[in-house]
Amino acid sequence: MTSQSKIEVAALRKCFGDLEVLKDINLSVEPGGVVALIGPSGSGKSTLLRCINLLVVPDGGRVRVGGDSFAFGTGTRLPGVKELARFRANTGMVFQHFNLFPHMSVLANVMEGPLTVRGLPKAKAEPLARSLLAKVGLADKADAYPNKLSGGQKQRVAIARALAMEPEVMLFDEATSALDPELVGEVLAVMRALAKEGMTMVIVTHEIAFAREVADRVIFMRDGVVVEEGPAQQVIDAPREAATRAFLSHFHKRGEAPAATA
Repeated sequence: MTSQSKIEVAALRKCFGDLEVLKDINLSVEPGGVVALIGPSGSGKSTLLRCINLLVVPDGGRVRVGGDSFAFGTGTRLPGVKELARFRANTGMVFQHFNLFPHMSVLANVMEGPLTVRGLPKAKAEPLARSLLAKVGLADKADAYPNKLSGGQKQRVAIARALAMEPEVMLFDEATSALDPELVGEVLAVMRALAKEGMTMVIVTHEIAFAREVADRVIFMRDGVVVEEGPAQQVIDAPREAATRAFLSHFHKRGEAPAATA
């Protein structure tokens, strides 16, 4: 790991009761890098993502995003409420479910964070929000309410809302898994555009062909450990580990990614 990385995770551990969900995870993401986390359900991918932005507090190890570094374990001090809020504002997160405020318009949803967390005046927050809605292809939906949007549109609003905090990194936790298949493409297109613009991203996804195309690196996790990692095309097309090959074979059979080579 280098001091130049945008995200750095070292010796990260997390337990829920007796279940050790993350076991000594090490990860670094360079500025502008895109890392895809793949693996079966229950492998620890989403927990790792939540540990990176401290929605889940690790039991040991270290997490750094940009200039903010936190250590966990015996004898360490947990960050305070204000420190946590500032840190999370800098690590934008998009979840499987959109969690939009139903009583607010699309525009108000995107403006809310800049207004209440960053203290931006309305005269600055509104043009910022409108520009981000245009960026995700929803400029014409500014006055609509969430119940009038499709799932894909709601998720694009959620992405705009996260971007409105002007974060250093973006974390996507299965951002398309709750969508109807025909709506997945519009969300992936926004994520693809962010990658091209140089946004540092960590993406938990089952969209294997998308991971192969957009990610610089793919990390395959199982049972709370990193089984294999490397350049996206190498891991997906020619995985070294039997567990990775077994996992990816399900997708290759469905034609979602190129066939693995020996």
